[in-house]
Amino acid sequence: EIHIKEPIEKEVSPRLLPGELLLCEASTVYKCIPEDGSNRGTYGKLVCTNFKIAFLDDDSASDDNEPQFKNKIVGENDITLQCVDQIYGVYDEKKKLLTGQLRKYPETLIIYCKDLRVFHFCLRYTKEEEVKRIVSGIVHHSQTPKLLKRLFLFSYASAAPNNTDGRNQTVMFDTLEDWRDELERTKGNVKYKAVTTNEGYRVSEKLPLYFVVPICVSEESISKYEGRGIPIWCWSCHNGAALLKMSALPKEQDDSTSQMQKAFLDGIYKTISKPPYELLKTDDLSSSLPSLQDIQTAYTRFKQLFLIDNSVDFWATDVKWFSLLESTNWLEIIRRVLKKAIEVAECLERQHTNVLLIEESATDLCCVISSLVQVMMDSYSRTKSGFQSLIQKEWVIGGHCFLDRCNHLHKSDKEEAPVFLLLLNCVWQLVQQYPPAFEFTETYLTVLSDSLYVPIFSTFFFNSQHQKDTSTTGESFKTQSGPFRFLTVWDWSVQFDPKAQAFLNNPLYAEKPKPDKSQRKSARFKHQRQLSLPLTQTKPSTKRGFFREETDHLIKNILGKRIGKFINSSDEPPNSFREFYDSWHSKPVDYHGLLLPRIDGPEIKVWAQRYLRWIPEAQLHGGGTIATAAKILDLMEEVQSLQVKMDEEHSQAISGDIHSVPLLRNSARLSSLFPFALLQRQSVKPALPTSTWKDLEDEEDLVKRDDEFVDLSGDMS
Repeated sequence: EIHIKEPIEKEVSPRLLPGELLLCEASTVYKCIPEDGSNRGTYGKLVCTNFKIAFLDDDSASDDNEPQFKNKIVGENDITLQCVDQIYGVYDEKKKLLTGQLRKYPETLIIYCKDLRVFHFCLRYTKEEEVKRIVSGIVHHSQTPKLLKRLFLFSYASAAPNNTDGRNQTVMFDTLEDWRDELERTKGNVKYKAVTTNEGYRVSEKLPLYFVVPICVSEESISKYEGRGIPIWCWSCHNGAALLKMSALPKEQDDSTSQMQKAFLDGIYKTISKPPYELLKTDDLSSSLPSLQDIQTAYTRFKQLFLIDNSVDFWATDVKWFSLLESTNWLEIIRRVLKKAIEVAECLERQHTNVLLIEESATDLCCVISSLVQVMMDSYSRTKSGFQSLIQKEWVIGGHCFLDRCNHLHKSDKEEAPVFLLLLNCVWQLVQQYPPAFEFTETYLTVLSDSLYVPIFSTFFFNSQHQKDTSTTGESFKTQSGPFRFLTVWDWSVQFDPKAQAFLNNPLYAEKPKPDKSQRKSARFKHQRQLSLPLTQTKPSTKRGFFREETDHLIKNILGKRIGKFINSSDEPPNSFREFYDSWHSKPVDYHGLLLPRIDGPEIKVWAQRYLRWIPEAQLHGGGTIATAAKILDLMEEVQSLQVKMDEEHSQAISGDIHSVPLLRNSARLSSLFPFALLQRQSVKPALPTSTWKDLEDEEDLVKRDDEFVDLSGDMS
């Protein structure tokens, strides 16, 4: 049975952004919504531009059914070229991956997106010439390697009027002042200094222009190995312990060279490790956490669970859901990363020990762990502007290779790994476990993950600050009007109007109370005590004595052991981590103090909003966290309107705008897919075989089996 809307009579033309060019188009394309065997859908026009693939039907022209949470740049039937994951063609009901040159053109085009949408375009009723043009155009522009300057980012930057307030409250960390302010904010300026050694990228193109190192580190040391082997400061804890990162020195075969490296490193470690007053723990993340290849493999398996073609596929995987989920290993990787962040937090918070994270380039897992530790330990990083500043500091300026890791240019699949997505998944675990501690919502995190693939912002489209700077001012990139001015993703007004932006802010955020001046001293003292956890069992036993403890350290020093190994796991009681973890969880949560995620077993969850938002079968009608948020927003709006009435009655002049809160009419009918998809079709669960257990062991296709069926749909109330 085919439900067909009549082909459009009126001409629908795509809405183009500045710098966007129409490359090819095809009329009478049928967009299917595969549902329980029937082919519902609409006719329309499929177009490909240098920015996106878009489907235009007669609904696209009308504003009546616009969703409340409308993205001004990417519509619901738009796919940016960077968001295309894989394209399949259907030939005689067989799916085939489309890449490069095509000899034969498919009847149906299936596009799988990186934000997990799936589009089916039937080309059976389209003219053959148009089919050839649109299919080869889409495959070419979204799947073949391209040059950096061919990114839409540059077309948009040279054509768009740049009149937006890019900076807002986010600290960009592209000036020396920003780093000095951050040192002052964290009281790190006693032991650390911001340096200008790399101005003009004299030392290394991988390092940012400005960064922070221990005060005793000389310019000469920084230059010696192009910034490698130098501890770079990330953040200082309230007790003075600091979190640092370092890119490892290249492994040398030559003995004398490796001896020189060792001597250099020992000298560098002495600038941070001054026992007994200051201790240092080094952690080589490349050996203690999964490799980038493991992370990529796990995520590739994991996302397949959500790229669903139709209802039959959904219910077939539903029977083996837990075993499929576990076999991907994605949740286990999230758990391991969170556990590592808790271990680092314990060293800083309880052992008052500096932690140095080491990685080959210090721009992948170092970024994940340092960001997570700051989100857990610094309540400023849990505000919206604080979190954005953290991403700028650790990822954008810190030199995470977004271009390679997201494979935006389709240069090499080997470099691809969802490292930034891994961070967002870990932060989401904290957001859903402690909602009042965060000023932003899970919708904010979901939208941020989508923005990875929107090439009008420079934030996620360069490998380093040097690459961005040379692209901005480089001769080959200059426009008539001078250097490019790129947009930053942190200006949310570019994508959303104020009504939609309200969904990014958490109405239940417990704001930090401002201390009362009369009680300032005692309040500050109390705050310190809340942050520091009791040492309990990890204190040295009285028998050993204080001096024995110090001589142990001295002997280690004289023996010439690496200072970084002063505190290693063998020195700590084996239950130190567990005891710290259990001790914290046994106390009431201070939403402005240290936050430790719960990481045991089922506490690590799937980020349902991001991964299930396009699957109608998985929706909860009138349920989910969004329904709760909707009720709260309704109440807030009511309170605000009452406040306005009261103010009017008192004839007080209202200064400024009232923050607009979206009016969510009929919120009882919202589904958990809101605000990304409006209420969608009901999907009836098909009958399941009684021998479900046998199916779990058996890898045969459920649909093809002949078995005794029991209709369970009646129980699904």
